[in-house]
Amino acid sequence: MADIEQRIAQGRGDEPADLVLRGGRVYDLMTGEMLDGDVAICGDTIVGICESYEGREVIDVSGLTLVPGFIDTHLHVESSLVTPFEFDRCVAPRGVTTAICDPHEIANVIGLDGIRYFQSASEYTVMDLRVQLSSCVPSTDMETSGAELSHEDLRRCMGHASGIGLAEVMNYPGVIHRDPGMMAKLRLIEGGHADGHCPLLLGRDLNAYVAAGIRTEHEATTADEALEKLRKGMRVLIREGSVSKDLHALQPLLTERTSPYMCLCTDDRNPLDIGEEGHLDHMIRTLIALGTPPLAAYRAASLSAAEAFGLKDRGMIAPGYRADVVALGSLEACDAQLVLCGGQVVDEDAFAARGTVAPVGRGSVRAPRVTPESFRARANRAETDVIGIRDGQILTDHLHETIEIDEGDKRPDPSRDLARIAVIERHGRNGNIATGFVRGFGIRKGGIASTVCHDHHNIACVGIDYADMALAANRLGEIEGGFVVAADGAVVAELPLPVAGLMSLESFEDVHARLVELQAAAKGLGVTLAEPFLQLAFLALPVIPALKITDRGMVDVTRFEIIP
Repeated sequence: MADIEQRIAQGRGDEPADLVLRGGRVYDLMTGEMLDGDVAICGDTIVGICESYEGREVIDVSGLTLVPGFIDTHLHVESSLVTPFEFDRCVAPRGVTTAICDPHEIANVIGLDGIRYFQSASEYTVMDLRVQLSSCVPSTDMETSGAELSHEDLRRCMGHASGIGLAEVMNYPGVIHRDPGMMAKLRLIEGGHADGHCPLLLGRDLNAYVAAGIRTEHEATTADEALEKLRKGMRVLIREGSVSKDLHALQPLLTERTSPYMCLCTDDRNPLDIGEEGHLDHMIRTLIALGTPPLAAYRAASLSAAEAFGLKDRGMIAPGYRADVVALGSLEACDAQLVLCGGQVVDEDAFAARGTVAPVGRGSVRAPRVTPESFRARANRAETDVIGIRDGQILTDHLHETIEIDEGDKRPDPSRDLARIAVIERHGRNGNIATGFVRGFGIRKGGIASTVCHDHHNIACVGIDYADMALAANRLGEIEGGFVVAADGAVVAELPLPVAGLMSLESFEDVHARLVELQAAAKGLGVTLAEPFLQLAFLALPVIPALKITDRGMVDVTRFEIIP
């Protein structure tokens, strides 16, 4: 970073700027005006706009519109299925210059080493990767994870330059009922930033949750829910991931009036969707196409996000702000032609010049070897709780079906779209196996298994044929985790994810290609869901209503208890 005197000198034109962007127009997110003139940059800081400047280096951006770099306000890099370095290479060229991540996926597998891995990686990425402290490892006491983190554990990770505060506080019952462990974590960062996670929480319970000092929230799925959260002082983060798609529902709420208090996030988005649709650029394009004023969309993507998370040095193209700049062909297309992160041009040379960090979490799949018998649903009554999938949401319905007992087992029934779902503890702690039923996959044969299983990341398996399900689950132990599709006694597609069973060591292009194969294989089993693998992963998250499953059994999330 250049010193103050140097920045002042270059801003005044007393000496040439380090870099000048010439010929473009700046989109001012405070007034909505288009501003003419050069953009002068000293080191990593913008020092001048609306004037003519000399520069040691000049980049011609004639005909382009310059906007501040985009800020993804909540995501799990692990859900991109690649390392932080490949995620950087994947989304920074699309204009994402800051990403605020919660590493609780890897922390649930290997604990503090996972958080420290992301903190170390943030020191080398081209984008500014911000690493929150994971508040819920595990998310509840109704699952078996690979680690548990107390407030004292989190204290040991505080103070890193990438930190902002406490990551999504998922255990909202623990907040409103004053669980001592949750209270200790909130006190740890009192006066700082605490990120929220409270689906369907309204009324006095929402008041209590916000009173704890939690200021941002990304789980609103309807405009009414989001509006109540705005009225109660929360910044609402519009989410559009690979499974959780809330943009269309919340878009009418995003106006020039509300945009200072609304932001954008992806939460969980994989390289297939990023490659074929985009990242935050896709969200911005879609919002504008649906009628959102461009000023509201671009504010939510940058300035509002920066202010919501206390990042006062970014979100504007103006003197004194970090030089995060995206040059677009048009606001409507949101087509990045040039991206700067902290004054550095984002290109292959920048990625090649980065340092790196050795991967962690190898050999993390220590599940018991299963047999077809492991998937039997032993029961003594026909009345059955069934998870009902809502395509495009991670909320589920709590369904009730009559499934007759046949030789001590309730069998899957593809004619009724009733598939077996199972969760197998894979951290080597107790070997638990729980089974249940799910409707919504459309699967008619075979089995799918995954170690991406929010947030405990045990093995989740869904299928019709027990032998194929066992084959897929056991294969995960051989490839150190990932996704497997099996049918007719053979593995037909797989994606190894050897970094904690969550991330590939390959490029995002290779992962994209594997995901195409996996989706085709899933469709070959009859699966009708657009993203079956991440949809499966969220069926094991017991903090999202209404019915879920963990290695300890079926969970009634509304009652916050395991069903006997």
